Amino acid sequence: MHFLPTRVMDKVWAYFDDAAVHYGVEWPIHYRLPEADRLSALRSFGVTGFAPLVYPHKPGMASWLTSWAMDFGARTPGAVPTATLYPEPGVVSYLGDAVAAGARCVKAHVQVGGYDPRDELLEPAWGLLAEAGVPVVIHCGHGPVPGEFTGLSLFEQVLRRHPRLVVVLAHAGMPEFDEALRLAASYETVFLDTTMVGTPFAERMSPVPADWSARLADLGDRVALGTDFPNIPYDYATQLRAIESWGLGTDFLRRVLHDTPARLLRLGA
Repeated sequence: MHFLPTRVMDKVWAYFDDAAVHYGVEWPIHYRLPEADRLSALRSFGVTGFAPLVYPHKPGMASWLTSWAMDFGARTPGAVPTATLYPEPGVVSYLGDAVAAGARCVKAHVQVGGYDPRDELLEPAWGLLAEAGVPVVIHCGHGPVPGEFTGLSLFEQVLRRHPRLVVVLAHAGMPEFDEALRLAASYETVFLDTTMVGTPFAERMSPVPADWSARLADLGDRVALGTDFPNIPYDYATQLRAIESWGLGTDFLRRVLHDTPARLLRLGA
């Protein structure tokens, strides 16, 4: 889920208004609603807990976005406190403060931020999160368009230095599904999230492999629901239908939609 300060969300939506230029496809925001209405929509879908993710696109944003997200998580029923980061002096200070104050999830967006996750300024931050066991939802795959520092093989260099880091690969690493599955098989703290994966919209750009369902079954409880709500060009149920279409049964659905996210976010703790 993405919740951002209003002026930042407005800029994100304006970017998607020009998606045909940026991505080569139209990307109408399905839930382009005031914040209160978006929260009401989530409740109507049966969402009982979620991580409101924020991310910076330049230096100097991550600290105040983290403060905003921590406050949002504290005052919003169902939301958990979250944080973000950027390779800059002070990252360990504001991130450490957030973790000490109860941040339960961190968002890292290599593509939007345009930064190298191997940057030496981030080394102590990754170490801090690995020690704390706080999961990082990271967009580091090449989708929807490659960035200078995207690519799962590049991010694996971070994992080699911090093998205890709990990582959730956003969009299941789209379009590098095979590489994402390999990383999950190689590192027991690597999870995949389902954001946009298998939806008709995404299948036109990045179809899942033919053996996707069989290989997911082998991952057990390391697949978690992700949606990118509200910034999706279809209704919320489309993602749920895509997951159900993988044909892995009720127990798998329960783990993906509830058990694994609840464990990662320490819901009910």
